[in-house]
Amino acid sequence: MTMPAQEAAPTIEERRAARRANQTTFNLVLALLASLGIVVLLVAVVVRPDAEPRTVDYRQVGADAQGSVAEPLAVPDLPEGWTANRARLLSAPADGVTRWEIGFLTPAGAYIGLVQGIDANTSWLAAETANTRATGTVSIGGLAWDLIDRRSVSDPGNLAYALTTVAGASTIVLGGTAGDAEFEILAAAVSESLS
Repeated sequence: MTMPAQEAAPTIEERRAARRANQTTFNLVLALLASLGIVVLLVAVVVRPDAEPRTVDYRQVGADAQGSVAEPLAVPDLPEGWTANRARLLSAPADGVTRWEIGFLTPAGAYIGLVQGIDANTSWLAAETANTRATGTVSIGGLAWDLIDRRSVSDPGNLAYALTTVAGASTIVLGGTAGDAEFEILAAAVSESLS
């Protein structure tokens, strides 16, 4: 028994519609798999920071940089637990002031940046301290340090607290988020390294 042509036509049309519907689903699954493959590839190749912060041997960097400048560079000798995450000498910056920079992480996990400007002027110091005037003076390690306390400002950034001093041709700025005791330890070590 053969089917009439009229009855066979809807069956063929139904098959074509079913195939088109399946192709749409199949194409969606392929696109989803391709997208997941791209995500997996990106996760595999994107650089992620290490769990431990990077440490720099600031003493060695300072010893290497000392030959480039006549002024003694501040290379403080700090107690156990202090680490540096950067150290560099900028001998031709845009502002014209040669600067020695060290970024310290304290034992409590706070940050203090040391910036030593050689033959710096008052406008350089103002820029380094966010144009903030000193709120007092303290004597640490035989040097008079101007104190800047911005902890009461709603967003002090990385300069919540700062100590500044002038020693010879160097202007020293210690600024960061650490507590007073850690600033005193660093200021005493800096004073000793410059004497």
